[in-house]
Amino acid sequence: MFLSSVGFSIVIMSIWPYLQKIDPTADASFLGWIIASYSIGQMVASPIFGLWSNFRPRKEPLVISIFISVAANCLYAYVQVPPSHNKYYMLLARGLVGFGSGNVAVVRSYIAGATSLQERTSAMANTSASQALGFILGPVFQTCFALIGEKGVTWQAIDLQVNMYTAPVLLGAFLGIINVILIFAILREHRVDDLGRPCKSINFDEASTDVPDTQESIDQVAVVTTNILFFIILFIFAVFETIATPLTMDMYAWTREQAVLYNGIILAALGVEAVIVFMGIKILSQKTGERVLLLRGFIIVLIGFFVLLPWGNQFPKIQWEDLHNNSISNKSSGEGIKFFWKLVTGNSSEAPTGCPIEESWCRYTPVIHLAQFLVAAVLIGMGYPACNVMSYTLYSKILGPKPQGVYMGWLTASGSGARILGPVFVSQTYTYLGPRWSFSLICGMVILTIMLLGAVYKRLIAFSVRHGWVQE
Repeated sequence: MFLSSVGFSIVIMSIWPYLQKIDPTADASFLGWIIASYSIGQMVASPIFGLWSNFRPRKEPLVISIFISVAANCLYAYVQVPPSHNKYYMLLARGLVGFGSGNVAVVRSYIAGATSLQERTSAMANTSASQALGFILGPVFQTCFALIGEKGVTWQAIDLQVNMYTAPVLLGAFLGIINVILIFAILREHRVDDLGRPCKSINFDEASTDVPDTQESIDQVAVVTTNILFFIILFIFAVFETIATPLTMDMYAWTREQAVLYNGIILAALGVEAVIVFMGIKILSQKTGERVLLLRGFIIVLIGFFVLLPWGNQFPKIQWEDLHNNSISNKSSGEGIKFFWKLVTGNSSEAPTGCPIEESWCRYTPVIHLAQFLVAAVLIGMGYPACNVMSYTLYSKILGPKPQGVYMGWLTASGSGARILGPVFVSQTYTYLGPRWSFSLICGMVILTIMLLGAVYKRLIAFSVRHGWVQE
């Protein structure tokens, strides 16, 4: 999970300039499709790989999915070679990388089957911490590759140009090959029941005789509810991640360079905070249980978005002049595209800063102070990882001793759908209604989620506890 996360995040910051270089016809709208293609690919692949892992050794879907990602990364490195339609090759490459990342469902299914109830929260937290650390370090590695420059060097024999855009993705492909080697060298099929007693280790073998056929006894209400909870927590974090750059540029009149630098520092700090939270969860869950931590996490997220609501009589600086990139705006359609353009490019150093006059809410919405934003970021960065790991840990316990690949595939797909819909939602509400309505709607959504969690709270228990095999 760590190596896969590094391979994914190491190219994120360079997608837009690379797209501009290989295909000048690509605009911000098409960039949105490229970014979304990763989540779409993952959403499609997760149930497929999950079903595969239920009936065959997990090495098979893991290795095949990683090879798909490696091939997609190699395609990404060659997207500048074709004479035309280069942007569509990049779209295909990122979609295939997302398809390969559907193996997250297999990883979670493996952990659920290889751990007892007592071990599972700690194992899930370790995996999430590894994934978060990979997301943090990926952009750091990418910064190092910036020293190569745009021209770089060309390997004439295979027509490969190694530069600041292709070198990171080639490293991602190399990390994928290392992952395959590690899978063959280290990974062993291992399965235990909720008490930690060994069961049959290969999924397509007959199940152990001491594990009854209880698939029909799974609490489907709890399963569906946990999928909803997982969708909501990823949805609202995708909203926050998307809105951070345009919000700070509008509220504090930051330039493009300032917004990229400061928000990069903030998101990196939140990543470190998430790793700390994951480690703390391992201890807290033994004392309070997963349900309590999940509820507290949603409450902390609710407080965080409530803090973001604008109050007072001070208003943001208004950007009265037209932006200098009118040609881009004219090619785009709708305010949502203008929003996305500002999100990915920011204002140029010569462009006016502040809240744009075409967003009418700028004239009557109070400023969100920097202290508000930072406090909210800390709270959301604390509540999100707790809700994230607790939701799929609870999910694995609710499902019980049977192979969980398909169910984990649906859970991963719901998270991918949230990462697609979250930016779409906030781009529309923020552009037309402003931060007050956007964050109020999120607060309402979290309140409804807390009410849903309270309504099914007693049903969110482990399968073995529900059937009286294990004491809670």
